[in-house]
Amino acid sequence: MTAVRITNGKVLDPANGEAGVARDVVVVDGRIAAADAIDGAAETIDAKGGIVMAGGIDIHSHIAGGKSNIARMLMVEEQRAIREPQGPFCACGGGLSTMTAHATGCRYAEMGYTAVFEPAVIAANARHMHAEMADIPFLDTGGYLVLGNDDFLLDLIATGAGQQAVNDYVAWQLNATKTMAIKIVNPGGINAFKFNSRWMNLDEKNPRYEVTPRTILQTLIRAVTDLGLAHPIHLHGCNLGVPGNMQTTLDTIGATEGLPLHMTHVQFHSYGTEGDRKFSSGAAAIAEAVNKNPNISIDVGQVMFGQTVTASADFMTQHRNRGIASPGRFIGMDIEMDAACGILPFNYKDKSFVNALQWAIGLELFLLVEDPWRIFLTTDHPNGGPFTTYPHLIKLLMDRSFREEQFSKLAKSARKHSNLLEIRREYTLEEIAIVTRAAPAKILGLTDRGHLGAGAVGDVVVYRDDPDREAMFSRASYVLKDGTVIVKDGEIVDLVYGRTHQVAPDYDGSMDARMDRWFDEALGYKARTFKLSDDEIRGGQGAVKHETVRSS
Repeated sequence: MTAVRITNGKVLDPANGEAGVARDVVVVDGRIAAADAIDGAAETIDAKGGIVMAGGIDIHSHIAGGKSNIARMLMVEEQRAIREPQGPFCACGGGLSTMTAHATGCRYAEMGYTAVFEPAVIAANARHMHAEMADIPFLDTGGYLVLGNDDFLLDLIATGAGQQAVNDYVAWQLNATKTMAIKIVNPGGINAFKFNSRWMNLDEKNPRYEVTPRTILQTLIRAVTDLGLAHPIHLHGCNLGVPGNMQTTLDTIGATEGLPLHMTHVQFHSYGTEGDRKFSSGAAAIAEAVNKNPNISIDVGQVMFGQTVTASADFMTQHRNRGIASPGRFIGMDIEMDAACGILPFNYKDKSFVNALQWAIGLELFLLVEDPWRIFLTTDHPNGGPFTTYPHLIKLLMDRSFREEQFSKLAKSARKHSNLLEIRREYTLEEIAIVTRAAPAKILGLTDRGHLGAGAVGDVVVYRDDPDREAMFSRASYVLKDGTVIVKDGEIVDLVYGRTHQVAPDYDGSMDARMDRWFDEALGYKARTFKLSDDEIRGGQGAVKHETVRSS
């Protein structure tokens, strides 16, 4: 038996109603146990003056796959900035927005994160995605499968194959790719680009299949609901980055007809057209709609100032923005009739009217959405900024005077168009624990993560209770992964690997024959080659399969 006792700390565990409770946290054989469960010797960690939380969970961060490797090649100067070795574990390469797989795990772990989810797994690249996620130390991972622009699905919808056929196709794809949720990127729009469309509104027909984004969205929402997936559709909506897109976002909320929907990087979908620049904040209207619709959850995709690289399957948006790349580089491609990829570097500047207003819009969303269980802390890494900026973002949310100080540095033209100074709210430590731990675990269906109740995995973090919240969340005092101490005083001290989360819903066996024919006729290789086997996921070790229950 292995055992660790964390004593003298204040436990912050919103999922179990604990807001600074003075108690011991005990981990036995990698799981949280009762305080009296230890029989014999145990490692003791004195957390005096510290805050004890569950390991952090990032619901949306682009950490793996072809787009990540291409971005590394595009930003080769980042890769040359090699970080000096730290002890025996961390000569882990350069990069910030394009860091290596190993560095990704290290930087997340140092901040107290133990699970991070890749939100854009293209089916044709799933094998590579899993190989790279398995190479990331310390973190549990999992992928969201991108559907909604794949020809097979669009043909099913266009020819009236019916909801059951769509459900079986979605289940087949989840099984084949070993993923855990469904992501839609600009529904129908990526496919429409191939037929010379450059914009796609919610009720505009795809020029090839004559189906609208609304129909695609509603069909896949129904499929995910019918299949019993824990996480709702994870939607990157239409018209990302376009002034006036707030109306599309509001219409999309209405299109759900009360069914669950998670809308991702909503900051990029919250723009109005007011003012002399015809670009304004729609955050108040979006937040009001979220507050009124309990079926809707969002993550923000906060813009943070500085150099980054943007990588997206939304080729419409990336193609449109290629002229403002900084430095001036751009790569775009089609991917095996599944989706596309566009990559360009970008430097967000606080003296830029648009960038400054984007920064303010994200904070307005964070502060105006009332329910912390339905909003999640993200920068859409690396699109809005590197995940390493999270501690700075937390300080902006928790410290109003600091936020106002940073706001005063923005371009004056942007300050005139934001109501940020009128918002008095400051996040509490409990709310930070919700948006970074308890709420992500809940929406992903991770019942044994995101909390410190008996039976939960031994992913535990101790932070120094520093009034400077940026300093507090930049470096954890201790981090335990499955009961093993991996970080001490902000430094990596041991090397362990996490698990891969996936689902495997049932489907009608006739879908196998349909997919065999599709691969033979349209793609030119075999469906059996496309499918991943169990032993390809972390060498057959460490996969967590979550149960799904089809609705009747």
